[in-house]
Amino acid sequence: MSAQREAWRAVSMTRRTDAPPAAAAADRVRVDKWLWAARFYRTRSLAAQAIEAGHVRVDGERVKPAHSLRASARVIVRKGDLAWDVEVVATSERRGSAPEAAKLYRETPASAAARERVTSERRAARGAMTPGRPTKRDRRKLEDFLNEP
Repeated sequence: MSAQREAWRAVSMTRRTDAPPAAAAADRVRVDKWLWAARFYRTRSLAAQAIEAGHVRVDGERVKPAHSLRASARVIVRKGDLAWDVEVVATSERRGSAPEAAKLYRETPASAAARERVTSERRAARGAMTPGRPTKRDRRKLEDFLNEP
C-alpha cells in the first residue's frame, strides 16, 4: 500500500510542476476584465455587452469577452460617437483609482485629437441651443405675443 502512495505522490508532484508559472498567467487577462480595470466601463457586464455588440476590437478583430489580452495589444473602444484607440501597456485584474487605470494603456495621438475635436464640436453645438426652460416672465411675454390680434 505504501508503494501505491509513493507512486501516486510522484504522479501528483509531476502535475504540479507541469502547470504554467503564475507569472506567465499574470501577463494575460480577459478583455472584459481589462476594460473594467482600465475604467472604460463601470461594470464587467457592461464591458462584456459592448464586446458582444462589436464596440470593442482587439488588433482590428472582433473578440469574445473571455479573449486573453496581453501587453502591446491594440484595442479600439467605441462609445457613442467617441472612439479610443489605445495600446495595452500593462494588464490588471484589479480595478484601481483613475490615475492607476490610466497607466494600463497609452492612447494614440490621432485618437486623442479626434476625441478632442468631437467634444469641442459638441460644446459648440450645445451653445447654439436654447438656454433652457423659459422663466415665468418669458412665458408671459410669449403668451402676450401669441395672443395679439
